[in-house]
Amino acid sequence: MTEIALGSGMKKQIGLVVKNETKAIEQADRFEQWLTHKGLSIVRRQSSMPAIKRTKGLRERSPASLFCVFVLGGDGTFLSAVRWIGDQQIPIIGVKFGEVGFLAETTEDRLREAADAILENRFTVRQQMRLNVQICRQEMEIARECAFNDVVINKGALARLARIRTHVDGQFLTDYRADGLIIATPTGSTAYSLAAGGPIIYPSVPGILITPICPFTLTNRPLIVPDSVTITIQLTEDASDIMLTCDGQVGIKIDERDTIIISKSLSPVQMITLPEQNYFDVLKAKLKWSGSRV
Repeated sequence: MTEIALGSGMKKQIGLVVKNETKAIEQADRFEQWLTHKGLSIVRRQSSMPAIKRTKGLRERSPASLFCVFVLGGDGTFLSAVRWIGDQQIPIIGVKFGEVGFLAETTEDRLREAADAILENRFTVRQQMRLNVQICRQEMEIARECAFNDVVINKGALARLARIRTHVDGQFLTDYRADGLIIATPTGSTAYSLAAGGPIIYPSVPGILITPICPFTLTNRPLIVPDSVTITIQLTEDASDIMLTCDGQVGIKIDERDTIIISKSLSPVQMITLPEQNYFDVLKAKLKWSGSRV
């Protein structure tokens, strides 16, 4: 057995985030044993469930010493892993089970092949934007989050249409009267925003997408703005049963007293890419696009 070292006899640490599903757990058990036999140290974590955030307390973070993180599960598990890593610049790769996932770089049947390539440094890293989200109530910060896919403001089932006042770099944009509003990264353009009628943005395009959810005014259409802007959002009337969620992982109740400030994070996600993977192949497979040759 050959031990892969960081130096001074330290083992290389590998993060492993696993979906709470029998098939993924069984595969993770075998993969962990395989990595251990290679002399690697494993830090394993089960994917966390979405939750309502009530305080500004610290959340669990991955060790800074991780060489990379393997995610065994779907896109939800990947987003959970991104939150676990936080702003640490640790490379991450998704391994999909079953259907093709937008955030997955490889599949379970090619897991060990991909792992060998990564452990031998035969990979590149693509930096993908995240969003900083700051929530202030009466000029006092009550929460701070990051989002890799999207920030969503949504009304509850029995709530009235929300009136969402939106500014871009201090300039008034509009009052969205809608079921909600999505602020998405290019990565998140294929998630909730797409279902709400937003466009698909290629991952390396430097933009932020603003997509209203079922707007009352049909002329309120999705808008792409530069990733250098700051977006400020407020509810403009008495509001109840309104929730802000980040990546569908954490929810924060908001009302008309709150100001939400959204901007590009200085800490992108370091996504591992392998030579044989192609974004358009994943896109076509996931959306079931087809066509005929001329």
